[in-house]
Amino acid sequence: MQERAFLMQRNFRRFKQDFQIYQEDPCPLAETINWFLSKEQEILEAAELANEVQRLEVQQSSMELEKQRLVEKNIIDFKNKVQAMEYSLRGIEEQQDEFDFKYQTHKMDGTADAAEKNEQVRVLQQMINRINESRMSFLSQMSSLLESFDSLLCMVLEELEEWKSRQQISCIGAPDDTNLEPLEKWFTQLGEGGFQLRKFLEKLEELQGKLSYEQDPIKVQKPILQEQLDLILTSLLKSAFIVETQPSMPQGRGPLVLRTNVQFSVKTRFLFKVPELNHAMKVTVSIDKEVPQVKGYRRFNVLGTLSKVLNMSESMNGGMVADFRHLTLKEQKVGGGGKGTSDMSLSVTEELHVIHLETQFDLHGLSVSLETSTLPVVVISNSSQQQSAWASVLWFNMLRADSKNLLFFASSPTASWSQFGEMLSWQFLSCGKRGLNSDQLDTIAQKLFGKQKSYDNCKISWTKFSKENIRDTNFTLWVWMDGILNLVKLYLADLWHDGSIMGFITKAKEKSLLKGKQCGTFLLRFSESIKDGGITFSWVEYSNDGKHNVRTVQPFISADLKQIPFPEILRNFQIMEAENAPVYPLQFLYPNIPKAQAIGKYYNEKTGEASPYIKYIKTKLVFVSKENGCTNVVEGPPPGMCAQHNDPSEANEDVMSRGPGNSPMLSSCTSSPVLSNGFIDTFQHFSSDDPNVLTEGLLDINSDAFVAVGGQDPFQDSIPGAISPEADLGNNLPEFLHDTDIFISFQEFNFLVSQPLSP
Repeated sequence: MQERAFLMQRNFRRFKQDFQIYQEDPCPLAETINWFLSKEQEILEAAELANEVQRLEVQQSSMELEKQRLVEKNIIDFKNKVQAMEYSLRGIEEQQDEFDFKYQTHKMDGTADAAEKNEQVRVLQQMINRINESRMSFLSQMSSLLESFDSLLCMVLEELEEWKSRQQISCIGAPDDTNLEPLEKWFTQLGEGGFQLRKFLEKLEELQGKLSYEQDPIKVQKPILQEQLDLILTSLLKSAFIVETQPSMPQGRGPLVLRTNVQFSVKTRFLFKVPELNHAMKVTVSIDKEVPQVKGYRRFNVLGTLSKVLNMSESMNGGMVADFRHLTLKEQKVGGGGKGTSDMSLSVTEELHVIHLETQFDLHGLSVSLETSTLPVVVISNSSQQQSAWASVLWFNMLRADSKNLLFFASSPTASWSQFGEMLSWQFLSCGKRGLNSDQLDTIAQKLFGKQKSYDNCKISWTKFSKENIRDTNFTLWVWMDGILNLVKLYLADLWHDGSIMGFITKAKEKSLLKGKQCGTFLLRFSESIKDGGITFSWVEYSNDGKHNVRTVQPFISADLKQIPFPEILRNFQIMEAENAPVYPLQFLYPNIPKAQAIGKYYNEKTGEASPYIKYIKTKLVFVSKENGCTNVVEGPPPGMCAQHNDPSEANEDVMSRGPGNSPMLSSCTSSPVLSNGFIDTFQHFSSDDPNVLTEGLLDINSDAFVAVGGQDPFQDSIPGAISPEADLGNNLPEFLHDTDIFISFQEFNFLVSQPLSP
């Protein structure tokens, strides 16, 4: 009985009845089961991949921490050995003082006893022997310690090179750690230890001056050790002078793109903190010390405060920095640019220039000229060149090219797909705090190279990235990608960050994902056909016979999103069904997240009169689509009633609306000319002659005019009293009102057309 009750509780009898419908044709059941199994497999693979990535990240982080711990341990050992040598040197000094005392006593002793004299000489000889042994031992320890010093400095310099590499790719968005505190600590500890060893050698020279003898090891070894030590210290000092912050403009696209006559900043740091030299080391700035001999290559002068001293007051942790904040570049007036000896020519955004910084180090008798230079910068003369300039910066630093190779773009090497994909991911991480996942990268790779099992061996050239148009378009890959990045940065950052936007996905994959999902499931992706970036959404509906239909709205561009926040568009998007009944087709964000749960946190909390979108007048902007003859929205319209996409780049897609313009909210259709202040007065339609076409746009209701479906003015004379004509509409009344209680249906619209409104 208990088993039977359990079975009844699980309703297996009903399950059996449901399965009986597949007895004649079990294939659909098998396909459904196979679909669920494949999705489960995808989920498992994604989880395994995530675990593997996390494990590799932890491994890499552990390795880096292990290297840092090893450096820390070796530096501690080095400091302990330096301290031990200080004690040894004091012992030598004490031995020598004792010898000097006994030697002076021996000289002053007036006894004539030869035996006693001989004993004194024997004792003095023993003391000399011990001093010689101590000196030899000390010099041997010094030699060994210098070898340790040199190898330890090499380890620190490797860490510095890795930091420079991280800094280089961080300039193009990589989330790498560029903290300088560990390096500054190591350089300071090693520098202090090195100058301590230098004092030891000076002390040995002083002791030698007081006591010298035949075969004195100091005479032979001290000069060699001094030279070796000075070479190591010189290497340390030259390496310690670095560019902490690469050149950048305050309102620039990113670092390393400078504009003539616009201020930029650059910061340098000396990693060896020496309090005695605070405000003593003057840093000077220059540009292009070695100019490539290329025809037309431009020359520049640096203007502004060209010298500053390294000081500890401009740094949070007391480091020695010189922060140049008000520098500008001015092009030299040389006819036709540099004459050069080569016929090679580079575009303005392919020219590379370098900022140089110099200073002088003088401490305890050691004088060293120090120089460092920035990564190559691209210098532009107007803002229209920023996009191309940033592409050059991305490409150069993605490949981690030699910073001295100013002719890099004369014959730029290709990039592997892994390098290129990683760089693209960093751009999205910078703009929207989330990079590209493997599926999105595969979609982009497929667009570039066609469908392949693996893209590991694929290469992309500089020309294909920034100069050649994408197939069937009139813009390059970078222009398209940059438009999307700007769209994400300005209008879609939150939705991109939380993963709501799928972004890059093929049409076939889109239909495959939506097939089998519940009615109203939608996903968000970027348009492939809009130069300056567009975002659209597709959703699935089902007809009465169970056939699915994936429908897509025309992409929204920045002009649209500047007027209406994208979450509000998703919130209020509706279709005007048969008999002008508005329905909301977007219900679940893929895979099955209720729309309010997925994007509700981005809705405007205020509604009605409190809405900021109704600040000036009581106007309702309704983003709708009109379908002639469509029936129940729950079941979905017949596929034949939906407009077919006429854009070759979006072929074979059902689209809610298309028009002559790029925007679903702006069109060139005829509209009422009497609206004031540039207020949106257009209504986009696909084809007014086609009865099976969905139209969409904005209904704009104010006191002077109405814009009707299809863009036709429904009346000739303005209707007085509808809304105060003195109200200031403003050129920037931007937003899409979301209070569904005041949505205006077409029945209400037709009534308003025929009846004047009361105040």
